[in-house]
Amino acid sequence: GAAVNLTLVTPEKAIKLAANDFFRHHLSKDGKKLTLLREMLAGCGAGTCQVIVTTPMEMLKIQLQDAGRIAAQKKLMAAQAQLSPSSGAGAAEPVVEKRTTATQITRELLRSKGIAGLYKGLGATLLRDVPFSIVYFPLFANLNKLGQKDPNVKAPFYVSFLSGCVAGSTAAVAVNPCDVIKTRLQSLQRGVNEDTYSGILDCTKKIWQKEGPTAFLKGAYCRALVIAPLFGIAQVVYFIGIAEFLLDMLPKHRA
Repeated sequence: GAAVNLTLVTPEKAIKLAANDFFRHHLSKDGKKLTLLREMLAGCGAGTCQVIVTTPMEMLKIQLQDAGRIAAQKKLMAAQAQLSPSSGAGAAEPVVEKRTTATQITRELLRSKGIAGLYKGLGATLLRDVPFSIVYFPLFANLNKLGQKDPNVKAPFYVSFLSGCVAGSTAAVAVNPCDVIKTRLQSLQRGVNEDTYSGILDCTKKIWQKEGPTAFLKGAYCRALVIAPLFGIAQVVYFIGIAEFLLDMLPKHRA
C-alpha cells in the first residue's frame, strides 16, 4: 500500500489546509480574530471536504495493507493441514500467492458494489477526520501565535513546524479510537475467527467486549509519531509559501 499511501498523503493535506483557510476566511468578521467555536467550525468543514475526496484512496490503502496479513494466515493454515495426521492421505494443495493491486481491488469493488463500495466506512472516516481537524486546527493556530512577535508577521518556520508536530500528535491520539473502528469496518477480508461488523455501534461494542477498552488505543503511539512530522512539515511548506515561491520561478507567458 505504499504507492496508494503516497498518492493519498499529498491531496489529503493540501485539501485539508486549503479548505481550513477558506472556511476561516469566510467565518471571520471584518478580519477580526476568530472565536474558538468558529475555529472549530472551520476545522470541521476542512475535515469533511478532505474525507469526501480521499476516502476511496484510504479504502484501497487498507485493502492492500491487509492483503499481506490474509495471505500469511492462509499459508499458515495450509502448512498446518499438511502436518496434521487427521488431514488424510492426500497432501494439501500449496497456496499460490497472488499479488493484489489497487487496480484489481478498484475494479472488483466497482463491479460488485458500485461507487458506494469505494466509500465503505465513510461514516467512520468522518468520525475520525472531522474531530481530528476540529482539534488540530485551533490548537495549531493558537500554538503558532505564541511564536509571533508581531500579529502581522508570520511566525518563524521552526515555530510552525513544532506547532504542527504538537497539534498533530495530540489530535491523532485523541481520535485514535475512531481510527481503530474505521480500519476494522473498511477491512473487506477477514481472517479465521475474526468478527464481522454491521456498523459503527456494532464494531465498538464487539471491540469493547472481546478486547477491552485498551484496544481503542492500539497504534496510538505509532500514529502520533507519524502524524507529528507529517503535519509539521506540511505546515512549514504551507505557511512559508514554498509553493508560491516555486510558481513564481516558472517562466511567465507574455500577453
